[in-house]
Amino acid sequence: MTGVVRTVSLENLYQILPVALQNAACSYQGRRIRRRRYNGAFHSALNEYLSRRSLSPESLLILRNQRLRSFVIHAALSVPYYLDTFASRRIDPEEIQSLADIVRLPILTKSEAQANLVALRSTVLSGHETIMTHTSGTTGRGLVFPLTHSAEREQWALWWRYRIELGIEFDTPCGVFSGRAIVPVKQTRAPFWRYNKPAKQVLFSGYHLKEENLSQYVSEIKRSGVRWLHGYPSHLTLLASHLLNSRDDLRKQITHVTSGAESLLAHQRELIEKAFDCRMYQHYGLAEGAANISECAHGTLHVDEDFSAVEFICEDGADNYRIIGTNFTNDAFPLLRYDTGDVACGLSENTDCPCGVRSRTVKSIDGRVEDYIVLADGTKVGRIDHIFKDMTAIREAQIIQLTPGRIVLRIVRAPEYRERDEKKLRAETEKYLGKNTHSDIQYVESLQRGKTGKLRFVISEIPEACVSFVSTNAPGAAPVQR
Repeated sequence: MTGVVRTVSLENLYQILPVALQNAACSYQGRRIRRRRYNGAFHSALNEYLSRRSLSPESLLILRNQRLRSFVIHAALSVPYYLDTFASRRIDPEEIQSLADIVRLPILTKSEAQANLVALRSTVLSGHETIMTHTSGTTGRGLVFPLTHSAEREQWALWWRYRIELGIEFDTPCGVFSGRAIVPVKQTRAPFWRYNKPAKQVLFSGYHLKEENLSQYVSEIKRSGVRWLHGYPSHLTLLASHLLNSRDDLRKQITHVTSGAESLLAHQRELIEKAFDCRMYQHYGLAEGAANISECAHGTLHVDEDFSAVEFICEDGADNYRIIGTNFTNDAFPLLRYDTGDVACGLSENTDCPCGVRSRTVKSIDGRVEDYIVLADGTKVGRIDHIFKDMTAIREAQIIQLTPGRIVLRIVRAPEYRERDEKKLRAETEKYLGKNTHSDIQYVESLQRGKTGKLRFVISEIPEACVSFVSTNAPGAAPVQR
């Protein structure tokens, strides 16, 4: 955990640096990540993933089962948690040959993973072979775990296969709209962006997307020569709405728009495609590497069968399926039958698609749907799970907002939760939402879920904060050219 504490301290230091040094820090970190992630082994992995596109469904199934068998044996022999699991259930790991066999193992929830962080680590890897990473997902529960360098490279090779197949080149200048507090929330004047020069990225703040600032965002996109926009749909929707309601125009410049980390809703896609006059594509993946679903150039959501073993469990009798995944790549922290907390709709087996890929497909993914948080000055902020990214003593969290500038944090505490955790929670909330946002903390035993079992992370009673509201303000536009 010392690595996590050091990272948080560096982030706090970053917040007080002058803009020039923040740009230097972003580029330094970008260069570090680029060297670690995109070396010769990455390109070998990318070529292998690209070559698998020619596999038949039968060959793809054989490959998936081979990887599954090997990974299960590794977990059963080197991970204390699974040593106990296989022994207590009297299961020989050699008996797990396919998805049909793995159902003999219990489903692992994120709460259970949190409670067994040490027991889920492999005993045959040294710390020098891993980095610490984290996720918070849709419930506000922090999960901090080790990731091998090879697993990180393979995951990015998979993600770059998806991008290359959409026509995005490796060094395409990109504008990124994500949840990192890349620009201090208290900053009131442009620039509301920072530069990662080695990656040719302009990192745009998601915490300053007020209407009066958006023309400056557009000007920077034009000035920097960005051709590809990637980020949270909630952020890109605000930019798209501005474009459709103003004289600003980026349709001749932007060639690709992609999204991740949130569900892409139908009205968001329509709005964004009208504003940029190009097709928008979504991608579903997790830091845990337990499942991956990519949208092809023809708009089909394909399960990436060669990356992980994904189960779809139908429990409500309808066409809705829990996404349960087993990762193949991260030997340091194996997850067998991991409950992602997300739901897929419209499952089909081996769909024939014009792109040539024959795999299982889904029509939509129901997960990470959040309302905006409205600050006291009217700024809308989406996707703020970063507040909870390292809060491992929180089991679940939910944010309620009734009035701008004031929120209620509903927290389900883990047994190890202490006063220091509350202080950290308040500090992280202030970092991402500013000192002018008043936050009340309510400790509860459980949080209410929807009909599909999904937890809404942000619930707002402010009409303009609801995810469906932005589209009602957008005027008509010429049909998108596909």
